[in-house]
Amino acid sequence: MSDVPAIVATDVTRTYELDGVSVPALRGVSLTVEAGDYLAIVGTSGSGKSTLMHLLGGLDRPTGGTLVIGGRDVATLTPPEMARLRNETIGFVFQSFHLLARTTARDNVALPLVYRGIGRRERRARATEVLDRVGLSHRAGHRPNQMSGGEQQRVAIARALVTGPSVLLADEPTGNLDTTTGQSVLALLETLNEEGVAVVLVTHDREVAARARRQIIMRDGLIVGDDAGPAPASGPAPASGPAPASGPAPASGPGLASGPGAPSASPSGLDSLFPSASPSRARDGSGGGDAG
Repeated sequence: MSDVPAIVATDVTRTYELDGVSVPALRGVSLTVEAGDYLAIVGTSGSGKSTLMHLLGGLDRPTGGTLVIGGRDVATLTPPEMARLRNETIGFVFQSFHLLARTTARDNVALPLVYRGIGRRERRARATEVLDRVGLSHRAGHRPNQMSGGEQQRVAIARALVTGPSVLLADEPTGNLDTTTGQSVLALLETLNEEGVAVVLVTHDREVAARARRQIIMRDGLIVGDDAGPAPASGPAPASGPAPASGPAPASGPGLASGPGAPSASPSGLDSLFPSASPSRARDGSGGGDAG
């Protein structure tokens, strides 16, 4: 395991300009994600947890402070370099899966490899291998509407893993799943963590957070708690555990829910992750360049 932290945020701020009003989403956050870490970022709506996740994943840049991903200061990177860093370092899993509806599971998983210039045959071979890793090799030729919600989420996890990332960022990964399916998805993430992938969960669910080794508690754009403790290897989450900070979110809640200039918490398709090529190019096997 590398001695270099996967991500280091130092006194990071993020302010959005909304209709001439400055809205502080993050107000000086410092956080280190070590290689192989397993942590949950918890908070009420408007606490800044989704904004922080977008910064940690390189989908946005801080207004102030220093953010280092994979040993590289994001302030020094051009947009293509930033896209390449995301593709090589970070895997993303979203609550709503964001799979291409008319594309098979195999080709959905292979999509990030298009932007590395990897040929179609090798892309599909790697995708099949990763689908087998998440227990879905038998569904490789199925489209999303032919799969259950849990299967779709596992396809999304496989897509996040196909590039061999050091960090997996999961935004409410069980939010659209029933309890039993959600538990199986969390167990899969924990298995991946045991294999050395750092896992960062963003959640408002205290039971999901309690499974992590660290719980980062946010309120009003600040980290107000960093609780460490052993996480159970599997099974249902314990009944007790650190709860998200209580109290109402500010009326002008920073978050990412609305307002121009703020990145979407639920990107349409994969545009925000892979800005340099369109889905149609990915499907027909053409294209290349940098990934988002």
